[in-house]
Amino acid sequence: LCLQVPELEKATVRIRQPERVRGIIRSLREQGVAKLQVISDFDMTLSRFGCNGRRCPTSHNILDTSRVISEDGKKKLKDLLHYYYPIEIDPNRTLEEKRPLMVEWWTKAHELLVQQKIRKDDIAQIVRESEAMLRYGHRMWDGFKEFFDQLHKNNIPLFIFSAGVGDILEEIIRQANVFYSNVNVVSNYMDFNDDGVLTHFKGPLIHTYNKNNSVLQGTGYFQQLSTRTSIILLGDSMGDLTMADGVPSVENILKIGFLNDKVEERREKYLDSYDIVLESDETLDVVNGILRYILTE
Repeated sequence: LCLQVPELEKATVRIRQPERVRGIIRSLREQGVAKLQVISDFDMTLSRFGCNGRRCPTSHNILDTSRVISEDGKKKLKDLLHYYYPIEIDPNRTLEEKRPLMVEWWTKAHELLVQQKIRKDDIAQIVRESEAMLRYGHRMWDGFKEFFDQLHKNNIPLFIFSAGVGDILEEIIRQANVFYSNVNVVSNYMDFNDDGVLTHFKGPLIHTYNKNNSVLQGTGYFQQLSTRTSIILLGDSMGDLTMADGVPSVENILKIGFLNDKVEERREKYLDSYDIVLESDETLDVVNGILRYILTE
């Protein structure tokens, strides 16, 4: 398979069951373009984890650290992060324990953001001034562009499922000039009043550990795509593994996980859960290579 997808030779790639993965990729190709859909997380999956030795911001970070948030607001948001983030990634806590605490964290954070009277008109500028970056390719700019372009050109639906802030991540994609008609986002969206001021967040609340059917009720998205039974799933956390749970019938699914952080510590868990694990890889090379192989006649 490395002959057809040379990117799988990269040093960042780990695969526990190469034979199985080979089989899935072949099936995806045999099933053809008309049956394919891509389901992806956004923050630290389509966007970069690190740049120039620093952490890149998530869609929440972009907002939390922007000039529209008061110093007091920034401090409170940071306190929440320091309290809840260790809980989110704690390997010794069950999902049952984590879920209510994640709801608590997101709810408090959203309430703090609402208090800041953020204006809709400021969003584009906030994103422009941020250090948000989408994943690149072997030439700096081309990774995300090839990814979005290939999917759009072949009419392959891209479903982005994010616990981040929908308005911010949409703006990132828009400013990168790749927000095409085949892209559909489910995320936490802001609601603005007639004066364009943030009053609340629209429901349902999406956090790290409820990216599944429970928040898709009523969207009907996957129902319309019932013939799309081949899936490539892209994520960077354990919570992302359930993103395809709303798909009515899955024939083939290839799960690709970006292991961005604490690599040694989390490697086993990721290899158990994802078919392909990309360790500290800031590019979309492997994903694009697989797509190229599936899409060439």
